[in-house]
Amino acid sequence: MTEPLPAGVVILGAPSPAVDAVLTPAALAFVADLHRTFNPRRLELRAARARRQAAIDSGDIPVYPAETEPVRNATWQVAPTPADLNDRRVEITGPTERKMMINALNSGAKVFMADFEDALSPTWENVIQGQINCSDAIRRTIEFTNPDGRVYALNDSVATLLVRPRGWHLIEKHVTVDGEEISASLFDFGLYFFRNAHELLARGSGPYFYLPKLEGRHEARLWNDVFVHAQNALGIPQGSVRATVLIETILGAMEMDEILFELRDHASGLNAGRWDYIFSVIKKFRKVERFTLPDRAQVTMTVPFMHAYTERMIQICHKRGAHAIGGMAAFIPNRRDMVVTENALARVREDKQRESAAGCDGTWVAHPDLVPTALEVFDAVLGSRPNQKERLRPEVDVQDYELLNVEIAGGRVTEAGVRANINVALQYLNAWLGGNGAAAINNLMEDVATAEISRSQLWQWIHHEAALDDGRPVTAALYRSLRDEELARLGGSGVENYATAVALMDELVLAPEFIEFLTLIAYDKLD
Repeated sequence: MTEPLPAGVVILGAPSPAVDAVLTPAALAFVADLHRTFNPRRLELRAARARRQAAIDSGDIPVYPAETEPVRNATWQVAPTPADLNDRRVEITGPTERKMMINALNSGAKVFMADFEDALSPTWENVIQGQINCSDAIRRTIEFTNPDGRVYALNDSVATLLVRPRGWHLIEKHVTVDGEEISASLFDFGLYFFRNAHELLARGSGPYFYLPKLEGRHEARLWNDVFVHAQNALGIPQGSVRATVLIETILGAMEMDEILFELRDHASGLNAGRWDYIFSVIKKFRKVERFTLPDRAQVTMTVPFMHAYTERMIQICHKRGAHAIGGMAAFIPNRRDMVVTENALARVREDKQRESAAGCDGTWVAHPDLVPTALEVFDAVLGSRPNQKERLRPEVDVQDYELLNVEIAGGRVTEAGVRANINVALQYLNAWLGGNGAAAINNLMEDVATAEISRSQLWQWIHHEAALDDGRPVTAALYRSLRDEELARLGGSGVENYATAVALMDELVLAPEFIEFLTLIAYDKLD
């Protein structure tokens, strides 16, 4: 980089032509301004999370906030939806890896979410190259040549692009501002916005985002203020930004109306982020024994607390004129095994029929081969309509205690469930440490949320000495024994990243106090 960096900004990541292309002095000045302006509030909100967690640990179970009842009862709606974001019947997600982006944009889905968060292992190279790939996709210059010579390029018609920056809890360690590691949220958002907002508007679209892991209205208000500030700084018309919020925390589910209200000039919808939502319930109530969940496979979308939050999301979204987007179908068809493929498609069809019948305007899939099945289901319900926001669901009246009803008929903790959590978490951590954040495991496309559910359940079961269905308690000793057996089964001893994965798993599962996010300790292991 020949031009001097802005005062107070230091790049600690390895230099490369890609870094020079992305981290121009002007771009760095823009993200540094965002960080200086908003990071103090981000840190305050992180501290507020810790205080709220301490209250829950002491038995203060959350309810709908009384002070915002006027917002919930008032008549208001979010801003009208842009034309290219009005039909969201099938959305596909994935990391910002070049070939995967091309395939996703060409998949036939209406929306593609390029993910800088849970589906991306945030190596310095991945983060920087992801920004380049997004810019190239917007300008339709993105191409990829396979080692076998096949060339991948965009079709004439592609999905509308949304980007998910990292959550408020994360930092980008490779850039500091005034000696402070920059907020990963502001880094991801700021670079994408600075590089692409004008171009997107010139092409008839806009800077559209997914916002992860919000725990309430104050965190949504911070994002809204960031949007206003960023639009003013670049001379972008106010309201150009559109944000869809993932409802993937139990505290966020308590404030869905309030989140939309805070973002109302920039909001476009809510999404049922089911896997992180399960993780959030375990995490928030980790010390309350009655919230101990059974095997992950038994925590389906039809159990009481999952059904209640989805129903409430749909009803609130349509009341406010926002899209209600269903959850992820993570199955991966196997082109060499038709039995696996047929099972995957049947499960996806059943899931999407349930969502579309409930009133969802769209849904998520993780693989291009699932797009036709999901489209068929939603086409049958929507027809030529872009959505079904007119279904107001007035009969839905979910009470706060229903969101906390974790009773699951016949729910059990089994040795097979313990083994599955160990096995999948080790496989995912091994992949993530190798730079792959979207890993195919047991015919499912897994991201960080999978490992979070797995390790949090193990911690919860050990902490409360949950009884297996055969009467044995889940203990640290049992975990270690099964961990060694599963590691041997994976053939992982001494190869790839398994040694580091095991050390991380042990720290996460056996720590006396729950570690809030695995990425907070695992990030140090990445270049």
